[in-house]
Amino acid sequence: MDSSGRVVLPSAFEDADIDNLALLIADMLERLMVHNDQIPLLPESLTRFHSRAIPSINVLDYLRRIIKFTKVEKLCLLLTLHYVDQICARTPLFTLSSLTCHRFIIASIAVCSKGLCDTFCTNSFYARVGGIPVSELNDLEREFLRMIDWRLTCTREVLQEYYVNLVRTDSTGRFYIHGMSPSPLVANATTSPVEDSDMESMATSRSPSPTVSSPPQHRLIPREASTILIDTATLTPQAPQGPTVEQNMAFADLQKSWGGVESGPQPDRFGDQIT
Repeated sequence: MDSSGRVVLPSAFEDADIDNLALLIADMLERLMVHNDQIPLLPESLTRFHSRAIPSINVLDYLRRIIKFTKVEKLCLLLTLHYVDQICARTPLFTLSSLTCHRFIIASIAVCSKGLCDTFCTNSFYARVGGIPVSELNDLEREFLRMIDWRLTCTREVLQEYYVNLVRTDSTGRFYIHGMSPSPLVANATTSPVEDSDMESMATSRSPSPTVSSPPQHRLIPREASTILIDTATLTPQAPQGPTVEQNMAFADLQKSWGGVESGPQPDRFGDQIT
């Protein structure tokens, strides 16, 4: 920490403290959720990642819980952002919202750890940490792999790009990278929270990946699904389709559990604690 109270981060994401990474990632995901929660839920946009209710545990505490019990590696945390972009680019109707974020995170961590790391946990343990039944995690895992087309990896340079942009757009303004001067966005963040319009340097709907030195200059379009940082040149998005019978039935069941369309999802208790 420097004399101004800001936290100085190492230039490489591999050297960053994992809790600082969790803080940065949670900040971005929370802002994406606020933006994407404004998008009306439609039957055709339902996925296995949708919860019946909003989990009572916030994203930061959820990430810290996963880190504490699974010893997840830093690259898996950053790859979660890459997977958000990959899936949102391939499946335009999917949004990372308050109803999908937690299940997306635990599925991403489980798949990435088992696919790329030397040590990992069993699905029953990941499910217990994530607060869901193991049968549900198994279904989420299969759906997750299908949605990313089994493409689990990206280059180290891409992950570094996510890291740099997370620091630059952090809404608290607490962090900056050693050797890089704080950007105007970060310098002002301590007195002015980051709005949707400020997220343009990080979150885009379907724009090319930015370089580290030149963030993209595209504004978020209200009520359009927001992603983070994506190169869509090699991706083929799925054509939008009408809802399936299964989606219609699930949507009707979801509305019934909310007590009607207008009431919306309510917070749910996060269970299955680990001691």
